[in-house]
Amino acid sequence: MRVSLTALGATALLLFAGTAPARADDGDGADRSFTIEDPRITESSGLAASHLHPGVYWTHNDSEDGPYLYAVDSRTGRTVVTVTMTGVGEPRDVEAISLGPDGNLYVGDIGDNLDGTWDHVWIYRLPEPKVLKDVTVRATQFDVVYADGARDAEALMVHPKTGRVWIASKNQDGGGLYEGPAHLSTSGKNVFRRVGEVPWVTDGAFSPDGTRLVLRGYLGADAYTFDDGRLGDAGGVGAPFMRQAESVTYTADGTALMFGTEGERSRVQRLEVKGTDAAQSTPGPRVSSGSGSSGGGGSSAAGESGARDPENGSGAEGETAGKGGTVLVGLLLAGAVWLAVRTKRRRNGG
Repeated sequence: MRVSLTALGATALLLFAGTAPARADDGDGADRSFTIEDPRITESSGLAASHLHPGVYWTHNDSEDGPYLYAVDSRTGRTVVTVTMTGVGEPRDVEAISLGPDGNLYVGDIGDNLDGTWDHVWIYRLPEPKVLKDVTVRATQFDVVYADGARDAEALMVHPKTGRVWIASKNQDGGGLYEGPAHLSTSGKNVFRRVGEVPWVTDGAFSPDGTRLVLRGYLGADAYTFDDGRLGDAGGVGAPFMRQAESVTYTADGTALMFGTEGERSRVQRLEVKGTDAAQSTPGPRVSSGSGSSGGGGSSAAGESGARDPENGSGAEGETAGKGGTVLVGLLLAGAVWLAVRTKRRRNGG
C-alpha cells in the first residue's frame, strides 16, 4: 500500500509541477527558468549563480560522479564549462555549492544520510574560472566537524559580505544552523558551532546584500532576516513543488530566486523577488512552513500566480499556478514522496 500511495503522490506532484508557470527576465533570456540538458547531470544537488558570467549557474551531481563541477547557461540549458577538481580526495556526498565574496567557489561534501556516522566532512574551495572553457583546477580541501557531533547536512552558504561559511543540518525533527570559523584552515579541523534552529533543509542561499537567508525543504522555502550572524523573522517564499526539491540560489542581481531539483533533464525555475525583501514573494496561496519533518518551509508553487512560461507559453493574467484541488492533493501526498526519497537514499547510502 505504501508503494502505491507513493507512486500516486509522485504522479500528482509531477503533474502539479508541470502546471507551475515560470517567470523570465526582460533582457537577453539570461536567468530565466531552464532545463539542464547535460545527460551527465542526473542528480543536480546544488546551485550557485556565477559572479563572472551573467546567466550562468554552477551545479554538481550528488554522488558517484567524481570531482566535477558544471557551469550551465540558463539561456540554453547547456553546459558551457566542466571543471575537474584536483588536490582533493574522492568526493563522497556533495550536496551544496556557494560563491564567496573572494571570488571562490565553495563546494560542500557534507552529506551523511547514515544518521551522522562520518566523523568529519569536507569543504572544497577553488577560484571561479574566468574563461568559459573546460579546465582542471587545484582546489583546497578543508576538514569540517560539528561541535555537537556528526550529522547529515545538505545546505552550505557563504555570506556575501563576511565570507564566513554556514551549514544547515538536515533532520526530520528539525536541524540546526552552524557557524563556521571566521577563516577556514587547512592545518586542522574546522569546528562548526550550532547557533540556531531550522526546519528540514535541503539547501539555502544568502541574498546578495547578506540581509536575508533563504532555506528550502521538500515542500517549500522560508526567507529569514539575517543580522550579525543570527536568524530573525521568517516569511514564506513561493517555491515551486518539485520531484525532489534540492537546490536554491539567488540570481546574481538578487531580483529572483532559482529553484532546482534532481533527475535527468531537471528543471530550474525562477521566482521573482519583489523589491529587496526576499520574504515578499508574488501573492498567491501560501502554505505555512511551521516546524516539523515535512519540509523547510513555506509557500507552494501557486505563489507564482499569473506568470508566463516563455518556453511553453503557459499561464495567463489572473490564472493561478495550480488549481486548488491539485494543491491539496500535492500537499497530502508530498509526505509519501518524501518518505520514498528518504528511504531510497538511505538504502543507497547517498
